[in-house]
Amino acid sequence: MANVVVIGAGLGGLPAAYELRHRLGRQHRVTLVSEFPQFTFVPGLVQVGLGQIPLAQVQLDVAMLAGYHNLDWVQGRVRRIDPVVRRVYTAAQELPYDYLVIASGAELANDLLPGLGVYSHSVCTPAHALAARSAWEQFVQNPGDLVVGAAPGAGCFGPAYEFVLLAEADLRRRGLRQQVNITYITPEPYIGHLGVKQVKNAQELTEKLMHQRGIQTVTNARIVAVHPDRVELADGRVFPFGYSMILPAFRGAEFVRVSGLGNEKGFLPTLPTLQHPQYPEIYGVGVSVHLDQPDQTLVPIGLPKSGQMTEAMAMVAAHNIAVALGAVQAPPHVPTLEALCFADYGGTGIAYIAAPVLPDPMTGQRRYSYAAAGRWVTWAKAAFEHYFMIKMRLGLGLPWFEKLGIRLLFGLALSQPAPAHLLAQPMQV
Repeated sequence: MANVVVIGAGLGGLPAAYELRHRLGRQHRVTLVSEFPQFTFVPGLVQVGLGQIPLAQVQLDVAMLAGYHNLDWVQGRVRRIDPVVRRVYTAAQELPYDYLVIASGAELANDLLPGLGVYSHSVCTPAHALAARSAWEQFVQNPGDLVVGAAPGAGCFGPAYEFVLLAEADLRRRGLRQQVNITYITPEPYIGHLGVKQVKNAQELTEKLMHQRGIQTVTNARIVAVHPDRVELADGRVFPFGYSMILPAFRGAEFVRVSGLGNEKGFLPTLPTLQHPQYPEIYGVGVSVHLDQPDQTLVPIGLPKSGQMTEAMAMVAAHNIAVALGAVQAPPHVPTLEALCFADYGGTGIAYIAAPVLPDPMTGQRRYSYAAAGRWVTWAKAAFEHYFMIKMRLGLGLPWFEKLGIRLLFGLALSQPAPAHLLAQPMQV
């Protein structure tokens, strides 16, 4: 009997554990380890931060889910990993593993920017979203200027766009819009870039919406400090605020860094099969994984790792472990990194599609990419979030009908058999 340990019970870890449970059967153990007792649907935290939904709507009890779906559950913070003896060490115990999936996400690098997270808010964690909500409730009682944006090195811009546009819609609903100057400050080279260049229509649609809503935008912006009442840029410009929400850059989890498994930022290097190059029994999933940003921008940015990309990685890691254990007779797979992102912008939305996220390194081309706008995007996002929470309750990772629907509706494939020439090469993305 093999023991497969999954670190993290989020958008990557919980689906990975479910996929492993389905593929491996009862003859192997699947152990889920997480510091936090709740699964959180992180994309929903933007609405939590603005007081539009309760936190409980996007959370589930992991112990209950593990009991229902035959997972061994360990709550505890991982301190380090010994990849030689194959042990995971928490504060209270050590866990042996035959295979390990690291889906712990990343840490917020607030310390890289003076005042970030002290005088500004974020919606990256449940605690931060609740603090943002409390501050927002106070802000609308005595409104001032609103500044939303991202720090240099940030890679996930979708929550910033959603926050600024949902906040603008909320202010209009309250009759406060004329009292608030809104500024969006970003290291992106243009509005609608979102860390993925040359998505057809993305710049045009996003810029148009920001203009229609009267939101001032500042691109190629390097924030150097967040003060109690203003954001300071490297070029000397200062933007006052009564409320600010600034997304930070990320770094890899501390236990990855201290265990010597990551790169200089603590992210896991992987082969295309998501295996660690030195320790092939270790797999990386989601934000934990290093992916190069090929777009050389004036201000550095990271590469977004969407929820769909994370789920696809979870499916691939589970499949490849099942292949290695002989539970599945199939070739190893690799993730395609084809992505669909629904963004709710308050009464309307934009769907961003890139197949794949990164252009072919030889041709510089994708199969296709485009953005589409309309009220239907808001409905689709709400429907998908509802569906996602249901499938987490039911113990489903990426069921066949979801993969079929994504292929039929959007032409996206989430994984493919690994070409032989890629199996021993580091990920070039």
